[in-house]
Amino acid sequence: MDQKLAESTDIDGMSFEAALAELEQIVRTLEQGQAPLDESIELYQRGDRLKRHCDARLKAAQARIEKITLGPDGQPQGVDSFDAG
Repeated sequence: MDQKLAESTDIDGMSFEAALAELEQIVRTLEQGQAPLDESIELYQRGDRLKRHCDARLKAAQARIEKITLGPDGQPQGVDSFDAG
């Protein structure tokens, strides 16, 4: 299997929390500036894939969120889709 495909598959199976934790570690490593150039480039690319994965997981979660609507008497009446606007 191609290494990039394996890494993408690896990331696709990660939870949001695991992907975010790895992304934070990559950011710390890059901010320290101690990694060789080639390693820094690879870390940046993996970090970008992790960020996109986290964004997609957040958007999917947001799409599933519903808000409870209340009737005139203040009692729950039903649910509406989440509206971030």
